[in-house]
This record gives sequence, C-alpha cells and structure tokens, in this order.
Amino acid sequence: MTDGSVHPCGGVPALTTVEQRAAAAMFGERMELALRFVEHLATSGIERGLLGPREVPRLWDRHVLNCAVVSELMTEGSAVVDVGSGAGLPGLAIAIARADLRLHLVEPLERRTRWLAEVIDDLGLDNVEVHRARAEQMAGKIAGDYSTARAVSALPTLVSWMIPLTRAGGEVLAIKGRSAQEEIDKAREVVARLGGGEARLVSAGNEVLATPTTVVRIPVLSR
Repeated sequence: MTDGSVHPCGGVPALTTVEQRAAAAMFGERMELALRFVEHLATSGIERGLLGPREVPRLWDRHVLNCAVVSELMTEGSAVVDVGSGAGLPGLAIAIARADLRLHLVEPLERRTRWLAEVIDDLGLDNVEVHRARAEQMAGKIAGDYSTARAVSALPTLVSWMIPLTRAGGEVLAIKGRSAQEEIDKAREVVARLGGGEARLVSAGNEVLATPTTVVRIPVLSR
C-alpha cells in the first residue's frame, strides 16, 4: 500500500509505518498482546459501547499509543492506580507496555469492569487488578506510586479523586488536551489543599509519536 499501512489479521485496524515503529518501540516483545488488545477494542469494545465506531481508525495513534507512552514517566516496579479505566485507557495500554508495573484499574460501571476482566483474562495479564468502585470509595484501600486518568473529568474534580489514591512522594499523571494549562490554573487551590505540589505540563512519547501526549504532572507531597 502506498501509505505504508500494515494490516494485521482479525479486526485490528491498520497501522501506518509510523505507528508500527512507535508500537514496536513501546511494546517490544509484547506487541502481540497490544494487537490483541486493539482487536478487543475494535470488536467487543465497540459492540458493548465502550468506544464509538468512529474511533476504530484512530485506535492506535489517538488511544493506545497515546496512552502507552505515559509509562515512560514511571519508575520500574511501581504501583499505578488508573482512575475511570473505561476501555482500559490508559491502564491496560500501560500494563501491556510495562510488565514490571502493577496496575489497579478503578471503574464503577459493571459492564465496563466485566469487559476489562475478560480482556485481562484473554491476554493473560498478571500485573492488573480490576476494582469495581468509584474512585472516592477506594481512598484508604489502595494507593499507587502513580495515579493516571484520561478523559474522566476536569482537573479540579479529577485531582480530588487521584491525589487520595497516590502515595506521598508519588505523582498524579493526568492525560489532557489543549485546555490543560487552563485546567491547571483552576485546580491550584484544590491541589494545594489535598497535599499536591506545583502542577506542570510535560510531554510523553516525544521520541516515537508524531504528536506527543500532553500530561499534567503533579507531585504528591503529603497525604
């Protein structure tokens, strides 16, 4: 094909040459797991309403790779709490990219947690645990060195869920878009009250993605 697209078998959407390179860099020998994850997203994930059908052509660049690169901000052997996991983004993408990390996926909706459990079982991921609960219900029950979230809520609300699930000395890593700085400005008071430090914007995936992922990074100073 003239665009360099790669078409794996099954329901997995095509990868361009650029996406193929990025996926290989992120997933390495676990690339087959990433392919199967994307196939789940493109089939049962759509059928069960976790993603819209228009997202299928963009699963690799906009969703899976965009999320997986956040793992480069995490130190080896860390525990990660993913708030509002939904379709496993970013939680499962990170778990596939980094087998050394321990992921706690927090998701309140039963149909989503059931789907997540099915995918985890199919992929044989032993570094992931699913918790059916609202984030505020898990405070004091689990805590990670990092907390992550994507497309869950505006930052002033989001940090009130994420900071209590992050150990002192850990970090909140929230994937955000163009309004990230505006959200940071609005969240300063809440962050300070909950024991967070100065929030800053960082980019993940600079070496592998055409459009790096924007991440709001907040150190948790006290709990």
